[in-house]
Amino acid sequence: MDFAFDERTEQLRSELNSFMDSHVYPAEEEFDRQAENSGWRIPPVVDELKAEARSRGLWNLFLPGEHGAGLTNLQYAPLAEITGHSPHLAPPALNCAAPDTGNMEVLAMFGSQRQREQWLTPLLNGEIRSAFCMTEPEVASADATNIRTSIRREGDEYVINGRKWWSSGAMNPSCRILIVMGKTDPTAERHRQQSMVLVPVDTPGVRVRRGMTVFGYSDGDHGGHAEIDFDEVRVPASNIISGEGEGFTIAQARLGPGRIHHCMRAIGMAERALRLMCERALHRESFGRPLAEQGMVQHWIADARVRIESVRQLVLKTAWLMDTVGNKGAHTEIQAIKVAVPEMATTVIDRAIQAHGGAGVSQDTPLANLYAHARTLHIVDGPDEVHLRSLARRELSRYR
Repeated sequence: MDFAFDERTEQLRSELNSFMDSHVYPAEEEFDRQAENSGWRIPPVVDELKAEARSRGLWNLFLPGEHGAGLTNLQYAPLAEITGHSPHLAPPALNCAAPDTGNMEVLAMFGSQRQREQWLTPLLNGEIRSAFCMTEPEVASADATNIRTSIRREGDEYVINGRKWWSSGAMNPSCRILIVMGKTDPTAERHRQQSMVLVPVDTPGVRVRRGMTVFGYSDGDHGGHAEIDFDEVRVPASNIISGEGEGFTIAQARLGPGRIHHCMRAIGMAERALRLMCERALHRESFGRPLAEQGMVQHWIADARVRIESVRQLVLKTAWLMDTVGNKGAHTEIQAIKVAVPEMATTVIDRAIQAHGGAGVSQDTPLANLYAHARTLHIVDGPDEVHLRSLARRELSRYR
């Protein structure tokens, strides 16, 4: 087995690490300063980083095929990990931030030529942002078939009614388009009731009720999350994506890459937390000895390295399977990493916070923000319990 990265991946890793060292890490303090009390407005430093990243060819690395950088999942994995060291700044700088990544994948895979020209092209160019509207406050959204938002056909239009929340990207001032999932035929087979439709954010009847914070953070790198009402919202019938009844299939196709991208970045988050913990342990004394000589702290550090290396190999295997046998063939591994990686990341980051004491939960280190990112991964794109249930069923089926 050859665990080495190919030549192009190594070159991009070198270029990306250089960009992180020269531009991203030095900009973090300025980003925090600009973001303070700015709500969901994107700090100007992000646009400066985007221009620099694009000039270096570090742009749309997540998207395979003709529309993106043409990388495989296995090639992209170590690059996404690097961006995870600064998850609130590096992904948007490279135009690789959710939810735009998933929305661009949807348009690239399922969008019509007109839809791609109107919305995919400006998203690829970083000219606009987008939002994904699937989760609803009134139902258990771990089961996507529960959604209640209605999308009914009236002549040459679709009329949308419902309420969404955690609509990622909707609070971004540059958000121009929403991908909305709803039911077009409640009487159809359970997984054929749903459809996805494109809704320009300024369409009459679209009303943002409020922005939603994550552990008190605006989560601006995701464009900010919103609760949105859709009241008799009318869009052309041509705004349907792929066709009626395709919503659940599109959602599954979108969530597969999204899940592994989250996991790739989370490994980088854990690596940064481990680095900070080691630096803290070497330069801080407690009870007359450096923390690095305390047995408990040594255990945390060693355990962190074991956990990170273990899940990294599983993520790389999953990426390879997605490239070779497709998302469906890698379904078990995608679910496994979606459980294992957040568990690893929250544990490592939590121990790094503990090693820092009060500084760990303050704004003086990135650890609190990293923890907020990692903790939400236990919920987003399907909670741990749903993936574990599915994994158990698949495992048991082998012995029936």
